Amino acid sequence: MRISHGSLLAILLVLCGGACSPQSTAQSSVGDGLNEAFAQETLTIVNDEGVSRQFDVYLAQDSEQQRRGLMFVRQMPLTTGMLFIYEDTEFHSMWMKNTYLSLDIVFARADGTVSSVIRNTEPLSLRSLSSTEPVKYVLELNAGAARRFGIGTGSRLLLETNES
Repeated sequence: MRISHGSLLAILLVLCGGACSPQSTAQSSVGDGLNEAFAQETLTIVNDEGVSRQFDVYLAQDSEQQRRGLMFVRQMPLTTGMLFIYEDTEFHSMWMKNTYLSLDIVFARADGTVSSVIRNTEPLSLRSLSSTEPVKYVLELNAGAARRFGIGTGSRLLLETNES
């Protein structure tokens, strides 16, 4: 499944206001086959204070990619993450099965605004970590990134794709 310049991305690109890098791809290699299995893009996060920060993200766009997520990844650059893009806005849950990294999990509404953040997850846990309201996006970052970059419920995710 490819993401079109449909409703959500059009909104996010308008919100982006040119702050996103055109034709960008994640340059970091985290190994474990992620570069081959996932599309890569640049995600701009405008934090609670209005400061923009770019992250290289792997896109989990279909159910197979979403099941795999960051399982078996043992290290990841500080400004790299995975963005789960769901077709429907609903409650979404994550777990840390076979995930060796502690993560911050950012849940975002269809318009890209952050709904909630779960910080410093427990690696390898089977506990379900759920959004507090229906969301369309889930962003996984290294544990501590949300605090370090000021990502909270006032933040926005802005994604620009390489599609024409």
